[in-house]
Amino acid sequence: MQNVTPIAIAAFGLELAPAVLLGFAAEPVSRVVEQWPVALRVSLPALFAAPYVMVAASGHVFRWGWFALYAALPVVIAWLLMRAAAADAEQRGDWRDALILLVLGLAVDLRWFDRAWPDGLRALNELLLVDVGLYGFLVIRQLSGTGFDFHLHWSDWKTGLRELAFFAPIVLGLGLALGFLDPHRNRPGIGGPVLRWVGIFFLTAVPEELFFRAWVQNLLERRVGRRAALVSASVLFGLSHFNKRSAHFNWRYVLLATIAGIFYGRAWRERRRVPASTLTHACVDWAWGLWF
Repeated sequence: MQNVTPIAIAAFGLELAPAVLLGFAAEPVSRVVEQWPVALRVSLPALFAAPYVMVAASGHVFRWGWFALYAALPVVIAWLLMRAAAADAEQRGDWRDALILLVLGLAVDLRWFDRAWPDGLRALNELLLVDVGLYGFLVIRQLSGTGFDFHLHWSDWKTGLRELAFFAPIVLGLGLALGFLDPHRNRPGIGGPVLRWVGIFFLTAVPEELFFRAWVQNLLERRVGRRAALVSASVLFGLSHFNKRSAHFNWRYVLLATIAGIFYGRAWRERRRVPASTLTHACVDWAWGLWF
């Protein structure tokens, strides 16, 4: 990977810290922050710009415009979600929630901010936006029922692996029929695949499940019901893959990702647990990368 310097690693650790903290102690952190003055609660996430400053300055790509965006966007999101919390105490979903999810989703999917970072470090941008969303929705909005929790339960494994077993024959049959899957022999060792699975779990599956299940599906359920929310979130999840591994609209990927979203969404909604759907998601991506 390009440009993986000690400063980039330090920036990664700095970005990982808020996600880990909220993954283990979201409620205590929210209660503490709730006691702070409004100005401090809203302005605090401007500090999320620090990793950009570290990495961009060391890579000689620092731009004041990007710095202003990374400092201002988290503050604006925090302020909007504070207003949403006041206007929508029952948490049925507010237009501000939808606007923020739209901006965050498009920023990642269309790679709006990628050019702000040195080559090879796009993942730092995505993790930074995860931190922004976590602070806004969990700490400021205090959105209930997200299931963002790094305390893995046995039920997470049971649910996640069950949905994987349901999905596997469908994706194998349809993927092969559509020419999307290309099986190949691979006899890896143990260490490499294990590390790859862990990386997929935390850097790919957790952010996507957080966004599409804990936030999108969760909020949609309150407006349109469980079944419609599951289908809608899955379609949005599928469409977010339209430009993956293709220069054009990749309809095969969209179709298979939409179907995958149904099973990921089922895993999440059983006990409203992000770890459950993340386990299904991580196993699918891991097996695909290893043997297809």
